[in-house]
Amino acid sequence: LVRSRMDEQDQIAVARLSELAQKYGLDVANGKIRRTSSRFCLGVEHGDYNGTELFGVGTDRFIWMAYKPNGTKVNRFVSNNFLDDGVVEYNIESGVFPPLSEANRDSWRRFPMGVNYVLDKNNYTLSTGIDAVLFANIPGGGMSRSASLSINLVLSMLDANGIDLPETVEEKLKIVDMAQTVETDYVGAPVGNLDQIMILFAKAGHGTHYNPATREITYVPLGASPDSFAIISLDTGTDRPGLEKSTYKVRRQECDELAAIAGAAFGFNKLADITTDALLQNVVAKFGTDMPNHIKRLEYIYAAQQRFSTMLEAWKAGDMATVGSVFRQDGLGLRDDYEISGPELETMCDIVRSVPGVYGERMLGGGDKGAAGCIVAASAIDAVIDAVNTAYPRSYPSMKDRYAVHVCRVVDGVAVLPGLK
Repeated sequence: LVRSRMDEQDQIAVARLSELAQKYGLDVANGKIRRTSSRFCLGVEHGDYNGTELFGVGTDRFIWMAYKPNGTKVNRFVSNNFLDDGVVEYNIESGVFPPLSEANRDSWRRFPMGVNYVLDKNNYTLSTGIDAVLFANIPGGGMSRSASLSINLVLSMLDANGIDLPETVEEKLKIVDMAQTVETDYVGAPVGNLDQIMILFAKAGHGTHYNPATREITYVPLGASPDSFAIISLDTGTDRPGLEKSTYKVRRQECDELAAIAGAAFGFNKLADITTDALLQNVVAKFGTDMPNHIKRLEYIYAAQQRFSTMLEAWKAGDMATVGSVFRQDGLGLRDDYEISGPELETMCDIVRSVPGVYGERMLGGGDKGAAGCIVAASAIDAVIDAVNTAYPRSYPSMKDRYAVHVCRVVDGVAVLPGLK
């Protein structure tokens, strides 16, 4: 946990939080503000539920939540990003809807209610409600806004109720598991744990490496100056439905089906367990005719996993050109083999691919809509922005006031700021 000084983004957010609290009559004065980051996955995208190693960084697009215990049994929330919902309030003991409730389907309240539900299932009893106001500038798809929200809510509800967890990897992975369960079991989105890990463990100036076989977290320092390159998120301005309503759900089902059927035949559990060409060819030979689409998903996972160590070593060495090259190859695999990108995402990729100094580009996150991303030399930042501003609105005039280019820094995933006065 980092106690952080406020930068310009924080000051804008705090001003908006103060306005929300005053407008809606929520008492968060002298409480806390918890800030949780977005994330940028460098590998393997869609590898978490397939069992691969993972690597990524926290990025400086955030969710800020100002909160304070209110001494009642009612949670009360207002989100700047979902103002049509007004004040979301419910009794923490008797007002939580069941999982997958139709009453929650189109409201963001499914997340605080889901956290309430999951904490109770894990024997963390909440004794007091909170008042809370939220503000976010994370794009709506590709940089893990829902995971950031779940992490923030879990940590803040525990804190407001005086429940302290040790700052060990084991205990923090319990937070990851609970935040993931909010989405899988309560919301109904079949997410993996990549997003939660990359946000909760994110550390400024470092990449986070997760090995699922051992549940170990390793921080990998960047071998280059952070000023020599940039990570850029390319928000297409499109609205992506929740992952429970998207292509993501279909892809996960396909991977799970192939892992179950082929795994029974060849003795493995996850697609990531296929680590040799010989085993890959045996699976392709046996199932390629009857399950051609499933095999294409496997071929992406296999190739991305083979490239993973190259990317990791390049990060350590500060060779961002190679990191970007792997990022680009993964993007082509996500587009052609995993088939989970979308036309707006690929338009963004096509635009920036032509800019000198762009090392690599691809879609981000769950797919279909949302954001793409690129890794670029610092000297190319302005050219990327100019290229997108020129070409993207020409391709999608309806998005001219909605798309955005976010030049991101590598940051800590969780921080606590001074509370509102």
